[in-house]
Amino acid sequence: MLDIDKLKFKIMITTYLIIAVLLLAAELIYFRIADKCNIIDKPNERSSHSTIVLRGGGIIFSLSMIAWAVMMIVQGQNIMPYLPFMIGLILIAGVSFWDDVHSLPDSVRLVAQFVAMALMFWSMFGVQNSWFTVQDWYWKVAIIIAALIVCVGATNIINFMDGINGITAGYALAVLLPLLMVNRSLAFIDESYLVVAIIGVLVFCIFNFRPKGKAKCFAGDVGSIGIAFIMLFALGRLIVQTGDVSYLAFLMIYGVDGVLTICHRIMLHENLGEAHRKHAYQLMCNELKIGHVKISLLYMALQLAVSLGFIYLCPDTVAAHWIYLVVVALVFVVAYILFMKKYYHLHEAYLKSLEK
Repeated sequence: MLDIDKLKFKIMITTYLIIAVLLLAAELIYFRIADKCNIIDKPNERSSHSTIVLRGGGIIFSLSMIAWAVMMIVQGQNIMPYLPFMIGLILIAGVSFWDDVHSLPDSVRLVAQFVAMALMFWSMFGVQNSWFTVQDWYWKVAIIIAALIVCVGATNIINFMDGINGITAGYALAVLLPLLMVNRSLAFIDESYLVVAIIGVLVFCIFNFRPKGKAKCFAGDVGSIGIAFIMLFALGRLIVQTGDVSYLAFLMIYGVDGVLTICHRIMLHENLGEAHRKHAYQLMCNELKIGHVKISLLYMALQLAVSLGFIYLCPDTVAAHWIYLVVVALVFVVAYILFMKKYYHLHEAYLKSLEK
């Protein structure tokens, strides 16, 4: 029996290594295509970089999921419950990639995102769960619509947070690794889904998790929105299975920075669709001159600390989870406000310099 287990383990490791090599090769091939097709990221007023870099390297995240689906089929696993999710991922990644190449209207992107999310929900709610126990259909519809809006909003916040080297990949690891830990006990999703997603992120890290000016590529919308979709599906499966929405703590750091930055811009009467550099990480990079890698590691470490505290320090009850979520959120909200009070004047000075 032990020999059979060892053989299965070796086959599993070999499969993951093959996927890693194939994804690395796919990324290198994409670089050649992007270079020939002039798919590049030019610095603008929102950018925290000053050089032209290949764009769309984050396509590897979606490719990793396609590789995972192929692996499941080859192994004879039932892929049908995940099929709507895969269709949604290809849709949202395809539209986002086209937007990276040729800008699309906001309405087109939003329609694609809502349709993709609806497909993701189709897969998500196929799980046996105790979340939707309300009998009245209109309450179920209201909850689903609210969840769709939250997920689309979260996807765009994750996209907006993609502004410096390594932050998207680092934060994705800080979300996926705790999900993998929780999955060992709750089994809310196929473990290989999370492992292959992590492999895709690690391949991207080779080319992006570098100091300023050293990145080979940027994620692009196809990357940041793609990995958001992948993470939200796994997190959604966990929430649906447990009925515990407080697992949103796994997105705490991005949530606080993204939501409070939006609130700040609303207070300033700014057009939310226009480019800006008001996120906390952007002030750290542009005004405080902290290195890209250091900031990305900081965001990664903070999210890991929050998630691991949620898993290992918080009592395993819904009430305790909510208390932890609220208390930790308040701590980071206060920290964000104090940070902005101390350093935002530097950004105001930068904006005045542009007017001269």
